[in-house]
Amino acid sequence: MDLTGLLITLIGIIAFAVLAPVLGCFLAGIDRIVSARMQGRVGPPLLQPYYDVRKLFEKEGVTVNGVQDAYVICALIFAVIAGGIFFSGGNLLLCIFVITLSSLFFIIAAYSSRSPYAEVGAARETLQVMSYEPMVLLFAVAFFMATQTLMAPDPTMSFFVAPGSFDVGAVFSLDVPVIVCIWPVFLGLMFILTIKLRKSPFDLSMSHHAHQEIVRGMTTEMSGSTLGMVEILHWCENVLFLGWIGIFFVWGGPWTILIGIVAALVAYFVEILIDNNFARVKWQFMLKSAWAVALVAGGINLAVLAFL
Repeated sequence: MDLTGLLITLIGIIAFAVLAPVLGCFLAGIDRIVSARMQGRVGPPLLQPYYDVRKLFEKEGVTVNGVQDAYVICALIFAVIAGGIFFSGGNLLLCIFVITLSSLFFIIAAYSSRSPYAEVGAARETLQVMSYEPMVLLFAVAFFMATQTLMAPDPTMSFFVAPGSFDVGAVFSLDVPVIVCIWPVFLGLMFILTIKLRKSPFDLSMSHHAHQEIVRGMTTEMSGSTLGMVEILHWCENVLFLGWIGIFFVWGGPWTILIGIVAALVAYFVEILIDNNFARVKWQFMLKSAWAVALVAGGINLAVLAFL
């Protein structure tokens, strides 16, 4: 990466750190309102998630140990870095590795409390990572192969090989969106998005709904500012994951970003609909179904692209 690229990435990280919590807060508020309307309730105000997090930061800091706070802070930092890399048009594969590192720090934070409830939640979170990670990696490979297929071959290279790229910004040089080549991967990503957004039926490690369980899994021993940072982490992750959905519909000029935003919002509404209509499943079903989707949607799509 040259100096200009590094500067653009740093600007993207700073912008994401400022804007992602704001956008994520609005998304969480919309989620609560839409869920309430689906259940026949009025629902809270749009900014209720902000009020909740502000109250958490105003509470006295009570934590099991200082290491837990350090791990949560690291998880939040790496999530912000991953979002900055993605939205600055950086390397998609690097973005995936960094956000996975964020998830690992969050898991370690739960384990560090030594609470049996938090440890069960951490074990379930580990299973969730094992479930969705194959599909996410196939998404990155499919993105590279799609850009290689859709980009014009480079006449300066032998055999006129198309370049291909993991860079998110490469979509602006395409004549059509990548979804025309990798729509099965898109469907597979939509399936595991339910796990990534912590929506039912795959919200095994921690739940945002009181009806799912008495204790809240990974965050059972977290409170105050620590739990507030976890909520902000979740907001940033939601913005990043919806960005992954939107990139399937962006091509050519910057005006297509609006199409990507609309597609991401539609996907988010679908996830809310699923969340309110399906009960939690066992981890065995989650693991088997996610890997099956990755094998069918991702594997077959990559095999087809390899022969195009």
